[in-house]
Amino acid sequence: MIDLVKYQAESVVSKTIIDKNMGKLTLFAFDKGQGLSEHTAPFDALVNILDGEAEIILSGKVIHLKEGKIDINHIS
Repeated sequence: MIDLVKYQAESVVSKTIIDKNMGKLTLFAFDKGQGLSEHTAPFDALVNILDGEAEIILSGKVIHLKEGKIDINHIS
């Protein structure tokens, strides 16, 4: 999956892989210092870090993740 979306300088790149009524799978590539604004979604979030590391906030909780890690403890 890491080859399906490429980094771009000072950008967030996204590619939707699945878009169905029951949920959506979107891959993101974030350049250093980039992020998404706070938002809501109709489905639970699953974050899998394929390369590098990230700080994410889910339901107000700050979570630090590194490559190869998935955090399901904070998913409702």
